[in-house]
Amino acid sequence: MSTAATTKTISKGGEWLVKESSPFETFTPENFAEEQLMIRDMCNQFLDAEIYPILDRIDDLEPGLMKSLVAKAGEQGLLSVSFPEEFGGLGKDFITSTIVNEYLGAGHSFSVAIAAHTGIGTLPILYFGTPEQKQKYIPKLITGEWAGAYGLTEPNSGSDALGAKSTAKLSDDGKHYILNGQKCWITNGGFAQVYTVFAKVDGDKFTAFIVERGTEGFTQGPEEHKMGIKGSSTVQLYFQDCKIPVENLLGEIGKGHKIAFNILNIGRLKLCAAALGGARKSLSGTVEYARTREQFKQPISNFGAIKHKLAEMAIRVFVGESALYRTAKWIDEKEHELLASGKPENEALLGGAEEYAIECAMLKVYGSEVLDYVVDEGVQVHGGNGFSAEYNISRAYRDSRINRIYEGTNEINRLLTLDMTLKRAMGGRLDLMGPAMAVQKELMSIPDFGAEDEAPFAKERKLVANLKKAILMTSGAAVQKLMMKIENEQEVLMNIADMAIETFNAESVLLRVMKMADQKGEAASQLHLDIMRTYLYDAADRVNKSGKDAVNAFSDGDEQRMILMGLKRFTKAEPFNTKDARRRIADKMISEGKYCF
Repeated sequence: MSTAATTKTISKGGEWLVKESSPFETFTPENFAEEQLMIRDMCNQFLDAEIYPILDRIDDLEPGLMKSLVAKAGEQGLLSVSFPEEFGGLGKDFITSTIVNEYLGAGHSFSVAIAAHTGIGTLPILYFGTPEQKQKYIPKLITGEWAGAYGLTEPNSGSDALGAKSTAKLSDDGKHYILNGQKCWITNGGFAQVYTVFAKVDGDKFTAFIVERGTEGFTQGPEEHKMGIKGSSTVQLYFQDCKIPVENLLGEIGKGHKIAFNILNIGRLKLCAAALGGARKSLSGTVEYARTREQFKQPISNFGAIKHKLAEMAIRVFVGESALYRTAKWIDEKEHELLASGKPENEALLGGAEEYAIECAMLKVYGSEVLDYVVDEGVQVHGGNGFSAEYNISRAYRDSRINRIYEGTNEINRLLTLDMTLKRAMGGRLDLMGPAMAVQKELMSIPDFGAEDEAPFAKERKLVANLKKAILMTSGAAVQKLMMKIENEQEVLMNIADMAIETFNAESVLLRVMKMADQKGEAASQLHLDIMRTYLYDAADRVNKSGKDAVNAFSDGDEQRMILMGLKRFTKAEPFNTKDARRRIADKMISEGKYCF
């Protein structure tokens, strides 16, 4: 295999499904630059010095503590990494900001406050604010002098964000909007100075406003008592005839949905990053516990059942990292492409995330579910101690659960994955018809039993290509059969979304390991090969199961038999001893005392 230079082409969002990707055009964590590694280490050091020693105080919502920690992170430059230099930011790229989200993501409630502040609390003003609004708010937000929050959710509008009941009416003198309504589950709500709040103007025009703490008629409720992330401030906001100056209108009247949904695209990827950071931290703690906890006169890390758990946790984290940074690089490249074409900076930044909204939705689902898996198995490895508040894994378990709910529930994100893909296909942004027809033609032909491809990773590449065919076949048949009724068949849509998530992950980890093997040699990459091959072997079965569930729901008779035969053909994986592979993966972590891939 050669690393010969090739012309770089930027994939469109969703195009991975119908296009083979090159490992040498794929960004991986092994490609972090020296400065990025330094920023990563800064994040780790901040958590070690400032957060971990006081986790109980944070969870007790000690007055003023979280606000002071946000300010302290600002003093060290951790809030300003991705913000433009003209406002006092460091002006770093999207990958670097993703690294910050990932490595601060291990900070429990603190990571929630930071992510909300730098993301939904600040980005709406950066991307949609007027020059005056940016100059007024951004410098104070990125230093931590002020904290930001985001008021979208209401008691009766969660996933249905546009169903908000809050209203804003222009005053008779035209100088203010009179804001009335209620918001709930507002992260940082108890101490933020600046809020992006959504309301309907004239009853139907969904619009965003910048609201400052201290505005007359603006009050907050008490802190919520939550299952987890107890240390993050979460309150309700109340607006009673609040006078919002007209200059605090954010964006255009009636265009609030553009702000809400575009910010969520970025937030979903960043949530995945934070979840993986938390998962890595919890896995390392679990490995260390398994090494020191003895039963039957030996460490429990010696037992195969424990090794299986540790290895599977590591596999899922490694795969998540592979998909995360592959996508982050795409977004970064798209931003630069749009800037080079003359787009204003805010439009370029938004355009990058919008292009890969499908991938962001998939990452949000996978990252949050990896974290849930890791902390759940972490508690299991800890046994009864895992149920004790004295062990941090119990905090991690409680804190993880929210991630499958906010930034759009995982069910919503699964539905969005397929909905956005089909809409792009129908709108001409993504060519699915040609490849889908090719798969149908292949199904009707005699399989090719010619000579095996002897190129490196040929079998793995063929499996990934076949998993893509399984998606095209299943989704194409579903669309043909269900037509416009498909949007009501949410179970089928989620089955196909799961097929897509598994396949995107499988390709991402394959590309990463192919690149590593090319650079270091296969012998030096043995454990990474184990991770990749174990995931691919299991992913094939999961794609098969999701595909069968979908096909059985919308077809029958000869049509059903033909599709199921195709599904079996496209999800056939070579035999692989995953037990031994997992033991090798676990043994490496046990010897290192942490996640080390």
